[in-house]
Amino acid sequence: MGHARRKRASGVLTTFAVIAVLCCCSLLSACDQSADSTSFAPAARTRLTALVWAPDWPEEMHKIADAFHRENPDITVDVQFMIGNSVEENLKPKVATHNLPDLVSVNPNAYSAELANQGILADVGDSAAWDNMLDSLKPDWTNRYGKRFGISGGVAATLIYYNKDMFRKAGIKTLPANFEEFLAACAALRKAGFTPIIWTGAFPNMLANGPFSFGFANNVVARHPNDWKRRIADGSLDLNNDDAVDIFAKIKLIADKGYVQRGYMNTSYDEGNRLFAEGKAAMAFQGTWSSGDLMHGNHFETGTFVPPWNAPGKTVVPVVGSETGFAVCETRNKKAAMKFLEFIYDRGYPILQNKRQNVSPLKYVGGKTVTDQQIVDYVQHATQAPLTAGPYYSYLPTNTIDMLHPLLQDVLLGKKTPRQAALALEKSIRHEARTENK
Repeated sequence: MGHARRKRASGVLTTFAVIAVLCCCSLLSACDQSADSTSFAPAARTRLTALVWAPDWPEEMHKIADAFHRENPDITVDVQFMIGNSVEENLKPKVATHNLPDLVSVNPNAYSAELANQGILADVGDSAAWDNMLDSLKPDWTNRYGKRFGISGGVAATLIYYNKDMFRKAGIKTLPANFEEFLAACAALRKAGFTPIIWTGAFPNMLANGPFSFGFANNVVARHPNDWKRRIADGSLDLNNDDAVDIFAKIKLIADKGYVQRGYMNTSYDEGNRLFAEGKAAMAFQGTWSSGDLMHGNHFETGTFVPPWNAPGKTVVPVVGSETGFAVCETRNKKAAMKFLEFIYDRGYPILQNKRQNVSPLKYVGGKTVTDQQIVDYVQHATQAPLTAGPYYSYLPTNTIDMLHPLLQDVLLGKKTPRQAALALEKSIRHEARTENK
């Protein structure tokens, strides 16, 4: 009996030993598989959405995104481009539907400042890009609560580019210094067989940046140099006067006199630049942001001058400020978006600068870049004026910006008189002040 019990016990122990060995093997195998699965797990990937205002440099934005992805394989950037006539009309639906991009183009205005206050735009003040931005531009990108909501795309100024050969052939020896002299120059150019200036009727954004902004600067800002911004903010700005009417009348007058190209109401932004660069018009009322396209025309020398939208005997008020820039939205990809923002203003910036050749917003730019000295000199000259004003997008309420574009077209088409346009502008500014809709 004892022997039998020992034999049975021995068999049971053997069975347990086999089971134990099998269990250990299984556990080791499982551990190996776990280790393998951990070591071969794909890295977490982030997909950023960038909503960008780039009417004349979409290819460069794609190049920047591709270069960023090569350095950061775990981050992909889906670049989407804004359409229409303004940054704000693209951004407002995104805000309303809570469908925010991770990185977005914004303007340095009250609307963007309020988005930062609402926690929609992130504070970029701790970034290297902010530290490297020109100190003179930083106030434009800081709201009243101290939040730093974006990085400028450049020093913005609107100016007149002109074809020196055409001016010489038309007998124009002195650049016009007031609006009467400007009209005389246009008459001389037309008499010589040239189209004097380009009007982009199909892209009223540029009409607003150019002749409207200069009209506002010289007819409104010059009248209220100390408190014009406050008058816009509180709705007390009076535009029911001849000076305000003249802003729109000048734009209409130049077209009515035949000083613009045929079919100007169908001329887009790109086509307007192309017409000037190809030598089909003597002047282009454009921004510093287009100098890369306009300073290197087809077999002619280009010059620049301050648009003389001032009356005789009055000092011209130039338009100079901050360009549309980039902001980061408060999304789950904020950290990666900040990294992309830093890249844009660091290793990616030469790609952008060498296309646009504008005046850089940065204190230091690494890499080989191209900037036109004429444009740099123009901006330095403009900023030294006794009084300056920014581009329209930097001070008008966002809804007023949107209504201004078709308003300018209506004036050119004869659907509204310049006086009706001035009153409509005043009404919109007052309404926005009452509703506090910046």
